[in-house]
Amino acid sequence: MAPPTDSPDEKSSPGAEAPADQGPAPPRWGPASGVGSLPGDDPVEAVRLVTGELPDFPHLPELPGRGPGADLIGRSAALLVDLAVDLTPAGWRLVPRPGTDLRRAHATMARDLDALYEVAERYAGPFKVQVAGPWTLAAGLERTRGDRAVVDPGARRDLTQSLAEGIAAHVAAVSARVPGAEVVVQLDEPSVPAVLQGALPTASGFGKLPAVEATVVEEELGHLVDRVTRPVVVHCCASRAPLDLLRAAGAAAVSFDLGLVQDLDALGTAVEAGTHLLVGVVPGTDTRLPQPKATASRVQGWWRELGFPMEELHTAVTLTPSCGLAGASPGYARTAMTHVREAAKYLLPE
Repeated sequence: MAPPTDSPDEKSSPGAEAPADQGPAPPRWGPASGVGSLPGDDPVEAVRLVTGELPDFPHLPELPGRGPGADLIGRSAALLVDLAVDLTPAGWRLVPRPGTDLRRAHATMARDLDALYEVAERYAGPFKVQVAGPWTLAAGLERTRGDRAVVDPGARRDLTQSLAEGIAAHVAAVSARVPGAEVVVQLDEPSVPAVLQGALPTASGFGKLPAVEATVVEEELGHLVDRVTRPVVVHCCASRAPLDLLRAAGAAAVSFDLGLVQDLDALGTAVEAGTHLLVGVVPGTDTRLPQPKATASRVQGWWRELGFPMEELHTAVTLTPSCGLAGASPGYARTAMTHVREAAKYLLPE
């Protein structure tokens, strides 16, 4: 049986998404998942690895080691509707017409969807896809003339609108290949702290772009979250991740590196608001890991410090690696996923 023939950059057909006024379906979370990226260049093997090690909440793997078009910005830009990008020596740039680099990115995504169909067609349950969030995408794309798109409110607005349409088409393509998948959309926003702090370099590299007010960042991120008709996770594993802002933008869940979070009040507020937590508990690069039970004890101690009943922990959190695993060895990537799956078992009430 041949896989569905729709391409990842097609607009979704009528009826592919629930009407906007119904809102997203109540999310169902698994005990352990991944962040997104993995080492290697074989999408079939990557899907087998993720579905085998994270059977209750797998994700569509990203393999940036394959080169341009498989990286976070190129892969996400390939989802844009009616906007084109091309690769320059300085990185990805918005251009008037699509070229070879964008076609390569489309082909890469198509191979990933074919691999998903081949391996996971019969999967049923929560399933996560990842895409650059609007601020990280705008920070990573240059305008045709000028600096990064992040400095231009009009360019940001166009990107957000295009990205929302692209995400809808991507979700429809994933759902067509895995009908039992309850798709969750993760927006990767590693650039948000730099946007807020005015730490992004200019295109020349000799200066810094001005900081953007937190209210503007929250509002524009919220515009995209509101347009995605599936549960949205916002991921930021950078230092000083603004968890309050990500939650206030309407995310159903926030994803972060537990080792970098110091604002327990923000986490407590998120839990009280019903925001799910995807908690990064093991490094994204090779290191010696403790026993899974020790990792679970660390999470339990953190939860106890927040002051919430221990019996609620297993439903409030999903354990993950701290960041993507593209920089890890293949052996460590497998070990890290096994580790979070096994650690999550110790969070269940006795």
